[in-house]
Amino acid sequence: MRFRRAEAALLLVDYQRGFLHPDGFVAAQGRDVSSCAAAARAGYALARAARSAGMPVIWTRFVLAPDHSDGGLLVTELRPALGRLGALRRGTPDVEIPAEAGVDPRDVVIDKPRHSAFLGTPLEVVLAARGIRALLVGGVTTSMCVECTVRDAAQRDIRTFVVREAVADFDAARHAASLEAMAFGFARIVGANAAVEAIALGEADFAAG
Repeated sequence: MRFRRAEAALLLVDYQRGFLHPDGFVAAQGRDVSSCAAAARAGYALARAARSAGMPVIWTRFVLAPDHSDGGLLVTELRPALGRLGALRRGTPDVEIPAEAGVDPRDVVIDKPRHSAFLGTPLEVVLAARGIRALLVGGVTTSMCVECTVRDAAQRDIRTFVVREAVADFDAARHAASLEAMAFGFARIVGANAAVEAIALGEADFAAG
């Protein structure tokens, strides 16, 4: 699968305090967020590389209404702990992208109400308006919001390249299984060094794993 910078954007999924910070809702459930924080740092480096090459950078945030009225089954039946914790509510620290991410005024920030960055958001319009037909992807968590987004991108015939070091999950087995599933039918899994090199050179060919 060929990567061409001229038709590509960097998509960074849900690098927000709720998933990354010891005070976020994930850590409040007793989960270790250190791997997600490390993935985010790798994503921030990708953002700097992309900007320096003139490649668009798009960030997403998982954001729900303050009363969770748009949370649906996720907060009521599938993951009721999120409702009890008041997770991901607009206007709370959970939804903030950390300052160290270095979000630039030129970047696009998209709020989403579901796992996929395509569902209920303007992402598809943003990509079409800029002629973007390929995505480099980082984000958290691998098996949830990243995989949902990658699958939806593949269904739209968008060439998708997931950067291994820039994605993470709270469970190593789920992370590995998700990478395997995406590699099988939806994306190429690429290393961070290879991704940065491709950005700098402007194109690269990535073979199936």
